[in-house]
Amino acid sequence: MKKILAVALSAAVSAGAFAQAFPSKPITIVVPFAAGGPTDTVARQLAEALREPLGGATIVVENAAGAGGTIGANKVARAAPDGHTILVWHIGMAATAGLYRKLPYKPLEDFEYLGMINDVPMTLLGSPKVPANTYRDFESYIRANGGKVNLAHAGLGSASHLCGLMWQSAMKLDKSLTAIAYRGTAPAMNDLIGGQVDLMCDQTTNTTSQIEAGRVKAYAVTTAKRLDDHKLLKDYPTLQEMGLKDFNLTIWHAMYAPKGTPADVTKKLNDALKVALKDPKFVKGQEMLGAVVVKDNRVTPEGHKAFVTQQIGALKTVIDAAGQYAD
Repeated sequence: MKKILAVALSAAVSAGAFAQAFPSKPITIVVPFAAGGPTDTVARQLAEALREPLGGATIVVENAAGAGGTIGANKVARAAPDGHTILVWHIGMAATAGLYRKLPYKPLEDFEYLGMINDVPMTLLGSPKVPANTYRDFESYIRANGGKVNLAHAGLGSASHLCGLMWQSAMKLDKSLTAIAYRGTAPAMNDLIGGQVDLMCDQTTNTTSQIEAGRVKAYAVTTAKRLDDHKLLKDYPTLQEMGLKDFNLTIWHAMYAPKGTPADVTKKLNDALKVALKDPKFVKGQEMLGAVVVKDNRVTPEGHKAFVTQQIGALKTVIDAAGQYAD
């Protein structure tokens, strides 16, 4: 018995010493996409903001792209649970639970939730050729023309694809719109501007400049509240205001560690995240991306996980209804 107690005490002391020493080596932030995209930019800005609150730690960003983000996520799920490998991912953490009927990991069980980072609002856009200038007129046009209307998106599982699915579901249209998939937002936006397609819903990071230049028509934002602080979109209504009850969709980013990471380590990471989210340079960088830094209870592990749980359910419902899967 004394020997067992001694071993247990030694293990406890070792675990405590480890937590106190964290980080004891470079921290790797895994981004499940190629370098240069919005998620990669968010992760690199966050890495800079995390260094000081983590005691000057060396933080590197590793891109592990493929399979809609699931390769990178699985890499973190299978990593040593010591806090030195973390994941920064967007709404895909929730969306892939519906898009992929077989995942190599369980989103709600194989990760420690560390907190949300930001929200990127979305806008509902029409081609300049669409004969409607307000959301009410646009909605009437859609309901009258049904299956004749084309809806562009940037590929299965993309932000624009998910937004289009959710909007159609909330609208309860008699006839589904004709979805046209593109290899990315840029070609989809080009065809929207040219009038080859009628409608698209996408992130403000991709749409604001086009709206400002008058190349497309904006009708509404997808957030729960108006974007009062956004110089261009502050006067546009939310879809909730327009009668789509509880419609709230943003392309959010968040931070995760492998399941089993010690509680003291996850607390240090969460505490560092909270400090990073108040860093003026980081906040400014996010504003330039069109993102809003999270300030509510989703910055806590509990609030973060509760939010993702809700998002998984909401997105799976519309994905199942559409019958559009990635596998």
